[in-house]
Amino acid sequence: MSSLSVTSEGQVTIPKEVRQKLGTRTGSKVHIRVVGDHAELVMVSAPVIVSTSGFGLLRSERKSVPADFNVASLPGDHQLNA
Repeated sequence: MSSLSVTSEGQVTIPKEVRQKLGTRTGSKVHIRVVGDHAELVMVSAPVIVSTSGFGLLRSERKSVPADFNVASLPGDHQLNA
């Protein structure tokens, strides 16, 4: 068991190994209950993981373009003005 220090605001940091075992992460909800002369931390819920990349969130009706598609092969004048 590890010892924790309490800040002047009454906060403690849950050790990494405890967070990993309980599956807690930013946004998790926990309950603290007093049982006799000690306190217990109980996991209530973990937030849903939201993708930060955005990949796959939108769908298109158009056909996908092959990975080896070369824009320079398009007909017409498509030069960039630098």
